[in-house]
Amino acid sequence: MIIGFLGLEIYLPQAYSLKEKRKRMNKLRDRLKSKYNVAFAELDYQNKWQRAKIGMVTLNSQKKIVGNLFDRIIEDIENILDGEIIDEQIHYL
Repeated sequence: MIIGFLGLEIYLPQAYSLKEKRKRMNKLRDRLKSKYNVAFAELDYQNKWQRAKIGMVTLNSQKKIVGNLFDRIIEDIENILDGEIIDEQIHYL
């Protein structure tokens, strides 16, 4: 069994308050959890309103399937988010 972790650091230039950032992160979390069935958490920068560090975890029997899923998630985030991905990390266990 392969456990995959995707970590993303995101810059949100249009977020002008913590409330606005949380609204965007909640919308993103709900969409990704329902569409891709991944566990989602905000990992860092909870008190910074234009940055977010998020992590997602999933598991499968094949590493290739997990990698393809993470590629689709990154592409989806780039298309729907008013911001940019600064850094991404993928780890497998």
